[in-house]
Amino acid sequence: MRRNLAARLGVWSAHHRKAAILGWLVFVVLATVIGGAVGTVTASDEEMGVGDSGRAAEILKDAGIDEPAGELVMVGARTADGWRDAAADLSKALDATGEVRGLKAPLPSEDGKDALLRFAIKGPSDEAGDRVQPVLDAVDKARQDGAGRGISVHQFGDASSEKELSDLLADDLKKAEFTAVPLALGILLIAFGAVVAALLPVGLALTACVAAFGLLSLASHQLHLFETTYSVMFLMGLAVGVDYCLFYLRRERDERAAGRDAETALRIAAATSGRAVLVSGLTVMVAMAGMFLSGLLLFKGFAVATILVVCVAMLGSVTVLPALLAGLGDRIDAGRIPFLNRRAKKGVHASGGLAGKVLRPVLARPKFFAVGAAVLLLSLAAPALGMKTEQLGLEKQFGSDAPLSVAYQKITDVFPGGPAPARVVVKADDIGARPVRDALDSLTRKAGDGAELTVHKASGVAEIAVPLPGTGTDAEAKKALHQLRDDTVPAAFEGMDVEAYVGGDLASSEDFGDQLGRGIVPVFAFITAVTFLLMLFCFRSVVIAVTSIALNLLSVGAAYGVMTAVFQHGWGAELIGSEKVGAIENWMPLFVLVVLFGLSMDYHVFVVSRIRESRDRGMDNRAAIREGITRTAGAVTGAAVIMVAVFAVFGTLSMQDMQQMGVGLGVAVLLDATVVRMLLLPSLMTLLGERNWHTPRYLRWLPKISHEEAEPTARPHAHNSPVPSGR
Repeated sequence: MRRNLAARLGVWSAHHRKAAILGWLVFVVLATVIGGAVGTVTASDEEMGVGDSGRAAEILKDAGIDEPAGELVMVGARTADGWRDAAADLSKALDATGEVRGLKAPLPSEDGKDALLRFAIKGPSDEAGDRVQPVLDAVDKARQDGAGRGISVHQFGDASSEKELSDLLADDLKKAEFTAVPLALGILLIAFGAVVAALLPVGLALTACVAAFGLLSLASHQLHLFETTYSVMFLMGLAVGVDYCLFYLRRERDERAAGRDAETALRIAAATSGRAVLVSGLTVMVAMAGMFLSGLLLFKGFAVATILVVCVAMLGSVTVLPALLAGLGDRIDAGRIPFLNRRAKKGVHASGGLAGKVLRPVLARPKFFAVGAAVLLLSLAAPALGMKTEQLGLEKQFGSDAPLSVAYQKITDVFPGGPAPARVVVKADDIGARPVRDALDSLTRKAGDGAELTVHKASGVAEIAVPLPGTGTDAEAKKALHQLRDDTVPAAFEGMDVEAYVGGDLASSEDFGDQLGRGIVPVFAFITAVTFLLMLFCFRSVVIAVTSIALNLLSVGAAYGVMTAVFQHGWGAELIGSEKVGAIENWMPLFVLVVLFGLSMDYHVFVVSRIRESRDRGMDNRAAIREGITRTAGAVTGAAVIMVAVFAVFGTLSMQDMQQMGVGLGVAVLLDATVVRMLLLPSLMTLLGERNWHTPRYLRWLPKISHEEAEPTARPHAHNSPVPSGR
């Protein structure tokens, strides 16, 4: 029999162990060193923009106008005007830092008990986060000095929030690394009962992540990245890297336990699990490529990051892993842990005992369990019917108790719309022409108190900062923004040859959401079509391809429902240290959809390939289902537990979007590996019977891919026994 690509890669690596291992190490070191040398380029606010807000930002960028990083500090007192001395002292301290420009006189509140200091950080806006620390120190000192005199001090702004966000992301990524890796290692120790066998998948996954980090740094010079991209890459890399190695290693150990000699066991693992890794890895990468169709830079960065890390992890699993297994031989079981390695000591194949017990009633009453599992998943998905999405502001991202969130709320309560005004950007050939200038002045007056007009005559550009009512992000602010965009601005410049767009934080959020709404249809169409075609090509069955998509959609729907219940409605949010925020981060549904469509292929291809393998050996449909699921139960369970554990770590991080991502993906994988793979898949395949494997006449031109490995010709061990039948 002609070996498939995975088998050829595995056999070559096993016979050229030094070359495979050394080549991997050189690749990882080179990628890391080169990536570190060139550095990472992050996306600017202008690049992240879309729609009218993106065009407004582009006008400013083309004109060389760098919007300064503005800061607001509110000084409050118990009595009217009681803030004056503290505000004067703080103003002097801010000037003394040498990092402040444009400091304005204190703006009193309506009741006179509070005053707002407004200023900007010197230097380019993209460096403000690195320069704001002296300002933060001065404000903190004023806060401490005024505490005993009834003076309160709150700060919020572009630079302070950027620094807080960067620090939180760095801390969260470090926490994820130091928590997820030991968790994965602990789970593998329990699964394999040996230190070396547990270290191997974790080590390969980590080296794959390190190499992918370096490659992503190189890629960032062509496609600028968002700050959360590295967290997403680590999340995906550790999860799939460990899973791919686990599938491969588990099959090799199962074959050894069944009596195969080392070379034959490795060859079978390469031809079967190795092939499943290639198919699932390719499926994940192609699914991730669908994010390019979103039209958003954020998703393009996610796509590049996940494709890179999955590709590296996949290649490592089918090349360096078989080389390491061949080199280690029986030493793979070195460092055996008492009570956790009984199966290895007994030398018998015991995988799938629990799975077999679960499957008996499922296969006996397939209609009951198919309906029950579908009803359960649909019930979990029900809250998603009322899902609301929005671009969560920093005050929601950090949590309501975070100092920055408290400061934001205090400032917006006293000075509505202050932290996030809308910005009208106007470009004209002659910005100083009388009609244009009259329109700008009229628009500024109509915008009300607090509106500020800035004219850049040399660039032919003008800006008007327009405070928004309410909190600056609520329904009242959105209504005012739409009125400004649809009526006020067009009316002000009617008949004039000018470009006028409305930007700002809220406008950017609204435009981002609109683009997401337009982008989700082509992305969904792409990943469903690709999944269908790959499964069709792999199994030559329309039924398998269609049911694969249906099962994926049920898992995604259940994940959406749980996310909505926890984060939008607050059901059980306190159990994970989170809180009700009233909405889901607007990019999360699309991201979860794409990732889960990719990740679910790990289990689906692995399980269905094993079922098809049993079918190719002559078993009937029901027996093949029992054999395939029981034989893969151990690997699927171990892989799912690791994925859920890794995602759960992200569910406990500080950032609200990371929490939502961790919970959504963790719940979906848990349901996918239990309800879907153990109940719905076997019951549905049992009901469909031989239709699972029917190839329509018009598709018989598809190449037939073997899902089994030829019987070994190598001399077996003395204690060899046939492969268990799966009873």
